[in-house]
Amino acid sequence: MITYDFKKELKHLYQAAASPALVDVPPMNFLKIDGQGDPNTSEIYQSAVNALYGLSYAIKFLIKKRNEVNYSVFPLEGLWWAEVYNVFLAGDKDKWSWTMMIAQPEWVDKNVFAEALEETRRKKPSDALERVRFEEYAEGRSAQVMHIGPYSEERPTIERLHRFIEEQGLALGGLHHEIYLGDPRRTAPEKLKTILRQPVRPA
Repeated sequence: MITYDFKKELKHLYQAAASPALVDVPPMNFLKIDGQGDPNTSEIYQSAVNALYGLSYAIKFLIKKRNEVNYSVFPLEGLWWAEVYNVFLAGDKDKWSWTMMIAQPEWVDKNVFAEALEETRRKKPSDALERVRFEEYAEGRSAQVMHIGPYSEERPTIERLHRFIEEQGLALGGLHHEIYLGDPRRTAPEKLKTILRQPVRPA
């Protein structure tokens, strides 16, 4: 059986340095689900994340059985925004909107997604499961940096990333993107690793 670790094969996308850098992100397929509210207190957020992981592991086992390929499930990622950007930077989390997502390998198509969805419905039905969609996300040219520490202390790192973008003669071009490399249930807050990514466009 072939085994893949996509975080190593796509190192430039799932590893980042403490200094901001530019990266080209190719189109990739994701499981995605939308919502709004504080991720620390919202039951909607928690059920959304549970649905994404449940489906991702169902897909993993289908691929393993069908293609004789084993792989590590991709990390959880999130797109974040607010109607007023200062609300986002200020940390008024109740007014945040989000799309949580988990990338899927190239063997996954809409048919595999549909089969895994039906299986997960039987085993672990939930309202959140019915809101998950399978679609491509094309981010393109972006800037990214590694943040180490609590999620609540990201603002200085985000501001440093934005200064770097401005210094490159570029402008913000899409949604704030976070990739969670640590599990907050098992990792001390000061040791959490999060890639902060921002799509860019010509200024």
